[in-house]
Amino acid sequence: MIIRRSTVRIFRLAKILSIASRYGLDEMILEHEPSGRLAALSRAFHFWRRFDTPPAVRLRLALESLGPIFVKFGQVLSTRRDLLPPDLADELAKLQDRVPPFSSELALAQIAQAYGRPASQVFAEFDPVPIASASIAQVHFARLLPEDGGHEVAVKVLRPDMHQVIANDLALLETFAGLLEKVWSDGKRLKPREVVAEFAKYLYDELDLMREAANCSQLRRNFSGSRLLLVPEVYWDQCTTTVMVMERMRGLPISQTDALVAAGIDLSALSRAGVEIFFTQVFRDGFFHADMHPGNIFVAVDPAHHGRYIALDFGIVGTLTDSDKNYLAQNFLAFFQRDYKRVATAHIEAGWAPSDTRADEFEAAIRAVCEPIFDRPLHEISFGRVLLRLFQTSRRFNVEIQPQLVMLQKTLLNIEGLGRQLDPNLDLWKTAKPFLERWMSEQVGKRALQLAVRQESPYWARTLPQLPRLLHQALAQHAKPTDISPLLLELVRQQRRQTSWLVVIALLLATLLIGQHLF
Repeated sequence: MIIRRSTVRIFRLAKILSIASRYGLDEMILEHEPSGRLAALSRAFHFWRRFDTPPAVRLRLALESLGPIFVKFGQVLSTRRDLLPPDLADELAKLQDRVPPFSSELALAQIAQAYGRPASQVFAEFDPVPIASASIAQVHFARLLPEDGGHEVAVKVLRPDMHQVIANDLALLETFAGLLEKVWSDGKRLKPREVVAEFAKYLYDELDLMREAANCSQLRRNFSGSRLLLVPEVYWDQCTTTVMVMERMRGLPISQTDALVAAGIDLSALSRAGVEIFFTQVFRDGFFHADMHPGNIFVAVDPAHHGRYIALDFGIVGTLTDSDKNYLAQNFLAFFQRDYKRVATAHIEAGWAPSDTRADEFEAAIRAVCEPIFDRPLHEISFGRVLLRLFQTSRRFNVEIQPQLVMLQKTLLNIEGLGRQLDPNLDLWKTAKPFLERWMSEQVGKRALQLAVRQESPYWARTLPQLPRLLHQALAQHAKPTDISPLLLELVRQQRRQTSWLVVIALLLATLLIGQHLF
């Protein structure tokens, strides 16, 4: 097995080197080697090569030739605009996760292996022709057995042997990342090994379809009863790590704008709803769909759900802590209010910028990036360029790019693309500002205090009876004869019991007063 695995990797490496030579990737990398000798040697060895296309385009074509894992790597890399030149990031963003479907025989074999019985005993109907295919899995339509409800479903089936394919390609990517750090003058700043490790985690998460089913279920619960977003129901009894079964959703792809207009969909309202969905996921839930490209977004046109978004493909989600959400909301509002000083100080207070950073200089740099984009429609703004300039400013001031926000940056760029497509005149700032102001008021106002009391009341109920004992122990620890005179020690002993109960009574009164005003 080990010999076979090594042989596969050798052949795979040979193919990678051949494709790299064909597109001149060796020159692209070696020209950044500090001494310049390796680049000159490569040009001398490949004296016959002439390239008419830009390096960024050649890199994209090479990744497409190398197959789906490298395509996905390029897609992930395109989100790291803090690391890449703008032309390279823009070109990698064009990569599409389109691969030919695997045979229906293999799909049926995967299903039989997952359930321990053939598909005919799990589904009343199963369409062997896939409706969608990507690098990790493909989707078939089916119908459950009558005893399971007889619902129409979409069945996502993992590609066979994906674990081994990914392990081989990741091993090669890790090797290349190590070489890149050594031969590229900017290699250490680009952190290629960290990027590959991040990519590996993201890939292995996608291989577990139970994880994706859980993501889908969570998002559906978050938007239960929503007038904006539909999320399919998961049929857990039919889900495994290699097969996911969910409700079949019907709608039009969001990219088919002419068909949406013909169906009576208001594109301007749809674009505003998309912004609200995004900010609701991020700031209300801290849990957001992080792969919102047009292929994963449909729009319902049936009378019951007319005009609602339909979310699909939940392999990639992002999460934010309460601290992240508060920090982001403050920064967004500060941007909307053009309070660049607050933006600068928030970065320093959060520790993202060094404590010795001059806030006035940081404020001026942020103002130079953001001021030109206000009061302009979306079609005149490129968030890609804005993000790039912000990242350049961040590097200048040694600001750490937080890894938990990488997916958020990617999703914001997806939102930009959808917004341009639906309504080029959408003003993202004016659409988002009321939502964020309302959200912030809920975090710091009366409603926030009411929610906090409700959430903390079970903890108080458990803790209050323990306070006399805890306070007695604290006083006993501090009231030692070596630290306090005998007279004071006696006074402390007399006051312990009274003080303990006074504290308890005061806390109970405070709780009752708060409850009276809030509830």
